[in-house]
Amino acid sequence: MSKLFVPIGLIMMTLAVGCASGPAAPAYPAFVISDDLPDIFLAALPGVRAKEYAIDMRTRSSSNRIDLPAAWSGTTGGAPGKSLEIFVIAGELKIADFTLAEGGYAYIPPGSLGFKLETESGARILYFLADPDAAAKIRSAIILDSGLVNWQATDSIGIFEKDLRLDPGSGERTWLVRYESDAAIPWQSASTMLEGYLVSGQFQDSECVAGEPYTEIYLPGGYFRRPGGAVHGGPAAAALRESVWFFRQQRESTTSLAAGCAPQ
Repeated sequence: MSKLFVPIGLIMMTLAVGCASGPAAPAYPAFVISDDLPDIFLAALPGVRAKEYAIDMRTRSSSNRIDLPAAWSGTTGGAPGKSLEIFVIAGELKIADFTLAEGGYAYIPPGSLGFKLETESGARILYFLADPDAAAKIRSAIILDSGLVNWQATDSIGIFEKDLRLDPGSGERTWLVRYESDAAIPWQSASTMLEGYLVSGQFQDSECVAGEPYTEIYLPGGYFRRPGGAVHGGPAAAALRESVWFFRQQRESTTSLAAGCAPQ
């Protein structure tokens, strides 16, 4: 993680567990409760309130959850030179001539002309600004209804996924994963940073911290930003109810199994 990238939920989380007994909390945002974060305003989208998960103070790249009020309108051109990703959690958002309901996704590449954004009844969205990657091959906008994309079985029982965007050049990927209650989740780590937001369900996970598992439960709206190499999962990890996660990575990544939760 860039030293300039500030995880907003980390200070609050550290204060909350600093005096508690038991394993230490991870030194990165995990088990963040979105509703506990303070509201901020975004210059790119006047008149909205946002929960800011992380921001690069130098480049102004950021990860946010935003509540758009009823009868709001704006554009995607508020952050020139950056790529923009939007995922609709609730409500409806119109982008240009396309209306996206719950599960709608849009990717606007750097250099695109601003598309009009508007909502009649209001919407809750995930909103990501990122710097362009010279290796990226996808140069045109993507606007789709994820409900029309079929779930694909993985090599693991009870785990299904669907890609929203997978760039063959940079390895950038945004996708949904569905965990059924019988899914087995081993100790594992990814080679690059991974962001996750629990869209629906109830999900228990463990982060390996100094050789000890730190276990908590995610409810809808739970968020993490896990750095590459961090070990998580294990025997306590499970979908307590069928769960759907929104995942996002900004470069190609590989996943490795770990023998257990051991000091790194």
